[in-house]
Amino acid sequence: MKNYFRLLANIKNYKSNVALNVLFNVLSVVFSLFSLTMIAPFMNVLFSQEAQYTLQPWSMSVKVLLNNFNYFLSDYIAIHGKIEALALISVMVVIMFFMKNLFRYLGQFFISPVRTGIVRDLRNRMYEKVLNLPLSYFSNERKGDLISRMSNDVWEIEWSIFQSIEVMFREPLTVILFLTTMFIMSAKLTLFVLILLPIAGFLIGAIGSGLRKSSAKAKHQMGMLISTIEETLGGLRVIKAFGAENFSKKKFGKINDEHKRFETKSLHRKDLSSPMSEFLGAVSMSVVLYFGGKLVLDGNALEPSAFIAFIAIFSQLIPPAKTFTDAYYNVQKGLASAERINKILDAEISIRDNESPIQLQDFNHSIEYRNVAFAYIKGDLGWVLKDFNLKIEKGKTIALVGQSGSGKTTIADLLPRFYDLEIGEILLDGENIKDYRLSDLRKMMGIVTQESILFNDTVFNNIAFGMENATEEDVISAAKIANAHEFIIQMPDGYQTNIGDRGGKMSGGQRQRLSIARAVLKNPPILILDEATSALDTESERLVQDAITRLMENRTALVIAHRLSTIQHADEIIVLKKGEIIERGKHNELLAKNGEYRKLYDLQMFV
Repeated sequence: MKNYFRLLANIKNYKSNVALNVLFNVLSVVFSLFSLTMIAPFMNVLFSQEAQYTLQPWSMSVKVLLNNFNYFLSDYIAIHGKIEALALISVMVVIMFFMKNLFRYLGQFFISPVRTGIVRDLRNRMYEKVLNLPLSYFSNERKGDLISRMSNDVWEIEWSIFQSIEVMFREPLTVILFLTTMFIMSAKLTLFVLILLPIAGFLIGAIGSGLRKSSAKAKHQMGMLISTIEETLGGLRVIKAFGAENFSKKKFGKINDEHKRFETKSLHRKDLSSPMSEFLGAVSMSVVLYFGGKLVLDGNALEPSAFIAFIAIFSQLIPPAKTFTDAYYNVQKGLASAERINKILDAEISIRDNESPIQLQDFNHSIEYRNVAFAYIKGDLGWVLKDFNLKIEKGKTIALVGQSGSGKTTIADLLPRFYDLEIGEILLDGENIKDYRLSDLRKMMGIVTQESILFNDTVFNNIAFGMENATEEDVISAAKIANAHEFIIQMPDGYQTNIGDRGGKMSGGQRQRLSIARAVLKNPPILILDEATSALDTESERLVQDAITRLMENRTALVIAHRLSTIQHADEIIVLKKGEIIERGKHNELLAKNGEYRKLYDLQMFV
């Protein structure tokens, strides 16, 4: 139950609502109890079983309250008659039931903001954690499974656990008060009930023990389902092009069947709780009827009217016990979702600020990679970079070339601390980048990648992404520098046109120019260009390359390129192979060496 109490710890932000809920639930239970105890005087009036009552000193005792009520009722009967007394009792029962349900509604009214508020807070915490987790975390997780945890699992917690918060408090309180009253009315008879309750609890617990496991497996399979759907929607072109519809259908069907199997198993266990608790309630009722009837028939051990009231109270004890049982099963099912959510919330944020970070306001001198070694997977075969050294002076353009897997993108990703080093260091103006505040470091950089990362929003909002105070003039100016203004104004709503999912309503070249416009608007002193033109046709490449040239003016640039024609004017070209620098120099110098760079150049020039 550790995860359950961890979730309930969020209630501290809603103390006033919880306090009012507790108060109204207590009042609801009290009026419910009083309405049931009215049966005894009702029976006495109806069947003329009069008894002598004496007024006792008032105290918070159910027995005293009932005795004094009967005392005043006897006086009322003596003065007004039994018909008037019967009418009075009937009116009092109606009033008590009204008050009971009024307070029950008020209790639910004040607990609803707690339920929805905690779930909102949980979603916010999860989203914030996802934003703060390092990229390395997501390389080991399925995107669809993460989406499932942030949607389906949170929904499951809302309807399984938080819906049961009130039940988990109100129903035990109801049981305790009802049992106390029953004990006052007949200690012997109540003992039989207390003997049966642990037996019922044991049987219910035995069924619930496997519910969380089967529910957890069902949640895992749901994550797999969403992941498969997400991959299918993103790869429909490839699926259709390779005629892999049947393969994809079989793969999805297999996962779907597994989810159905675990979900069915979970439902079977959950559905067993209701008939099981009802059957146990019937057994308990039969035992109470037998022993209670025996006490009545034996003599004065229990008055018939009191026995009828006892049975009425006991009958109302079964529904809250049953509701509590259902809530227990729902909580067990919801805890499986809580465990999956906590895996995200408890994930380590390995890339964070130091305790006393250095403030970074501007880039003044140079960037230096010093004795850098890096591996995504630890081991002799996992090194992507080995003893890498590189210094980039302010205002210079450095190009990285080499075969795929040579470490070019890794070098670029290490600079904004998408990954952290364990060996070597990266210096910015002589200070280790780990000593700077992470947000300050990344403000210094603008990144344009091969795949244009755009959002399902307007053109304006995509260009102004992350720039809260950007004006329309600023956005248009950035678009003009990026050679994007002309095609934007031809769109149906201009800068307010929605570009669709990942910019699907535009061509590749247009998407790339929007990415460049975004970088222009940010106006960073350091640029990272990761194969920004490699996926474009010749005409689009020319427009994008022209935009990039404008973007790079008076900035420090780290350029990754497969097309060597785009980096001929770089201040220095670094040739990489298996994570090591094998050649470096300007374009003409490297061609004259007839080395690795010449081979790459000739392959592209078809020489």
